Amino acid sequence: MSLQPTREDKFSFGLWTIGWQARDAFGDASRPELDPIEAVHKLAELGAYGITFHDDDLVPFGSDAATRDGIIAGFKKALEETGIIVPMVTTNTFTHPLFKDGAFTSNDRSVRRYALRKILRQVDLAAELGAKTFVLWGGREGSEYDVAKDIYAALDRYREGLNLLAQYSEDKNYGLRFAIEPKPNEPRGDILLPTAGHAIAFTQELERPELFGINPEVGHEQMSNLNYTHAIAQALWHDKLFHIDLNGQHGPKFDQDLVFGHGDLLNAFSLVDLLENGSWGGGRGYDGPRHFDYKPSRTEDFEGVWDSAAANMRMYLLLKERAAEFRADPAVQEALAYSKVKDLSTPTLNPGETYADLLNDRSAWEDFDADAAGAQGYGFVKLHQLAIDHVVRAS
Repeated sequence: MSLQPTREDKFSFGLWTIGWQARDAFGDASRPELDPIEAVHKLAELGAYGITFHDDDLVPFGSDAATRDGIIAGFKKALEETGIIVPMVTTNTFTHPLFKDGAFTSNDRSVRRYALRKILRQVDLAAELGAKTFVLWGGREGSEYDVAKDIYAALDRYREGLNLLAQYSEDKNYGLRFAIEPKPNEPRGDILLPTAGHAIAFTQELERPELFGINPEVGHEQMSNLNYTHAIAQALWHDKLFHIDLNGQHGPKFDQDLVFGHGDLLNAFSLVDLLENGSWGGGRGYDGPRHFDYKPSRTEDFEGVWDSAAANMRMYLLLKERAAEFRADPAVQEALAYSKVKDLSTPTLNPGETYADLLNDRSAWEDFDADAAGAQGYGFVKLHQLAIDHVVRAS
């Protein structure tokens, strides 16, 4: 397997990632601005197939119509020259002070109306550029004080706004799908729809739930001390994995946005195995963009920025290669059989069996040897070590 990225790998990067100037709460920018045109050309050289952006990443907030049109025209020209596509776009409703109490859920009605207009304009641009997915990260939809936000009403307003976006897209025949991006905290103290499960549940309350899924991010789930592979598996099970954000994270702390695989390496391995190969029992895999939402370290210059972009793709391809070897290893197959991992795909009830049949089955209760079943081992440690052996290529 080649470790040189190609368009078929579907690697994409956010303009806000490679273009991050490394300004944080404690320090000013350590890199100059990156021209979006240069970003498109450089990503094409590295083997990426896509670039994504917030509206304000491409066109500075407050730009007049002529400036906006000129920037977009130049960006489209770069896309045509390189073959880079725009698989997804999103909207910035978190940087400007206007949105300090949210966009869809601001207590100020006029802010909510402005936010909808801003987002609808980006929906138009998404369609113009051929994007298939529109991601919605509600980074300011939340509160620091419980008494400051009527959560019941906030969820009503969230639903109202998302229903409007879906109706607009359908009326315009844009065919967009919308992906909610969960995050528990930062920048708000508590953010609405904080985990994959919260967001999936919320989509079921929308007028067109089939148009809404989720865009889970490694760091966002892991900073909640949750298992990212589990979140992705459940999203696939619900058919709600519309997009994915890959990066690295060291457990429950601030959102680090490290290079993919530079945090929890073994969880990254299990994730790639799931995305590429599906579940052991034949559950679906994922064929959408492998999107990197990371931030090049503040210590890096632009050479380091591009090195880190390449590192994301190389890490994914390395883990993809290791996962293929893991699946093909006879020792792994033997360990899987011993651990009964694949047995979980067998329904607990026999075909056509009712609860009455189960109650009449003496082997399931009266004649079942609970002590013997409790004494058996599953060999999970050996299976896990085999995974580690493949990740590190132990001889």
